[in-house]
Amino acid sequence: MTNRENRTIILGSTSPFRKALLEKLNISFKTDKPEVDETPLQNETPDKLVARLALLKAQAVSERHSNSIVIGSDQVAVFDGEILGKPHTHENAVKQLSKFSGNTVTFLTGLTVIDTNSGLTKTLVEPFDVVFKTLTLEMINQYLFAEKPYKCAGSFKSEALGICLFEKLAGDDPNTLIGLPLIKLVGILGEMDYSVLAQQK
Repeated sequence: MTNRENRTIILGSTSPFRKALLEKLNISFKTDKPEVDETPLQNETPDKLVARLALLKAQAVSERHSNSIVIGSDQVAVFDGEILGKPHTHENAVKQLSKFSGNTVTFLTGLTVIDTNSGLTKTLVEPFDVVFKTLTLEMINQYLFAEKPYKCAGSFKSEALGICLFEKLAGDDPNTLIGLPLIKLVGILGEMDYSVLAQQK
């Protein structure tokens, strides 16, 4: 035990998905909502965007907490070099999923961890690929009418029925797809002298 292990873990997100992922580690933590402008910069690449926003979110939350380790994260889905937007309508959703048929959509998740005591800051971007089946219009419509993912980027929910559209998933950590790369997070916490296993009750 070190005298640094009384630091509080703060998840800089109010996402129920990220909260559920962090709960897998069975450690005590608090959540705090970062208030940041998420508008992309001119000519900003998707990987630069998620890295910058993860850092901004962690920095915004870390200003309100001392003796803490703050976790910030941001995610985008990318196809053919473009960040995927929300379809909002059935017609737009059909167009998006038709494009994905037989192709790969990449999820990029930015992760920043800040130790507010030392100021040590680590940021990385973790990719995760979703390879789509060859989709017929009938399959697309069946899926959309069942799940109605019109407010989801890319027109699908990867954590739910959207899995029926996939041929395979490819990446180092399946948690990344949902929004928080736990394997990399545990490694960074270890670099900051915070052992997840040592915190188990």
